[in-house]
Amino acid sequence: MAELYENKTEAERAVLAAVDTGEYDCDLSVAELNELALTAGADVVGILTQRRDRPNAGTYFGTGRLEELREFCQNEQADVIIVDNELSPVQQRNIEDATGVRVIDRTTLILDIFAQRANSNEGKLQVELAQLKYSLPRLSGRGKSMSRLGGGIGTRGPGETKLETDKRHIRRRIHFLEQELEELEKRRNLLRRRRLKDGVETVVIVGYTNSGKSTLMNVLTNAGVLAEDKLFATLDPTSRALQLPDGRKIMLIDTVGFIRRLPHHLVEAFKSTLEEAAGANVIVNLCDASDPDCSEHIQVTKQLLSDLGCDGTPVVEVFNKCDLLPHSENVIRMPGSVCISALTGEGLGEFLTAVSKALPPTRAGAKLIIPYTDAKTASLFRKDAKIEKEEYREKGVYLELTAEIALLEKYKNYIV
Repeated sequence: MAELYENKTEAERAVLAAVDTGEYDCDLSVAELNELALTAGADVVGILTQRRDRPNAGTYFGTGRLEELREFCQNEQADVIIVDNELSPVQQRNIEDATGVRVIDRTTLILDIFAQRANSNEGKLQVELAQLKYSLPRLSGRGKSMSRLGGGIGTRGPGETKLETDKRHIRRRIHFLEQELEELEKRRNLLRRRRLKDGVETVVIVGYTNSGKSTLMNVLTNAGVLAEDKLFATLDPTSRALQLPDGRKIMLIDTVGFIRRLPHHLVEAFKSTLEEAAGANVIVNLCDASDPDCSEHIQVTKQLLSDLGCDGTPVVEVFNKCDLLPHSENVIRMPGSVCISALTGEGLGEFLTAVSKALPPTRAGAKLIIPYTDAKTASLFRKDAKIEKEEYREKGVYLELTAEIALLEKYKNYIV
């Protein structure tokens, strides 16, 4: 059944369409598709769904519903049909032939948003690679219809000019992009190894898109990351140093947001970025507590983390935007989880303490007496340790502190 929306903008008029096979919650998925379409700049004028055991292999929809879709698009003067699934080239072509309206699928829509959001060189390369790999098998039989320089959702980004070239040139470009990304991945791995060698502990923030990851990064580290109430407001990862309440210094890393049914092409394209989570000492699973589907978002993120090989990494469950909940609901929803508001600062102290507890024990408390003749070592502990007490005694400087176990081991002769 179609649901109509009032057209308030001059944006492309889009009709959302889906087949409900019962494999997942179709209503939630279409609601998310609606958000994605709005983020891409579309004006959603209607939604049409059909219950079937499986999509039609040739036309995705059944004959009757396809005719209904054609009439609906004509009546609403729709510019584009956005299908909430990944279409085969045949299905896409047949729907376009039957309706006379341009058709894109969920993956193409997300790629279009990514093309708008990517700012770093690596992000742009990843988006272009994903676009080209997805478009390559869809070139056959399209002919002149691939020339879409008029713009529109699904045509933005580096991929639009490449769609006019033949497959050989596209494969060359794909090969070049893969080589460029391999070089960038080598540099990223080098930085990871250097952090590991230097004993730098990493905490990675993951979570559903629009859960507040960028806002949390900004309030903790003054990162200056764009924070908007949109899906995929930021695409490029950000790393910043942060000192925890116990004195431990960590590297806090933000990652691209997750969504339901994240397309395989995007997981592969952004694997090097998402692998920051696999190499982290602690993962922060951030969720929007004010979202009715909060618990499902947590599970979506957990499943994607499992797919990335993060099963053995400690995870801190964090519910953000708790300031938007009624007072009676502003409670911790899971054992060991933390409720915060990155916007107001509520609960951030508890959050940092939870992160400290989740990190592997690399620090310990100790009492030392450092001879006055070794002022250099005393200065070292003042710089790199958390000093609880300092006194000047007959035999030297007395310190009660918390420091790295490796540092304490190096100066164990001074421990009392």
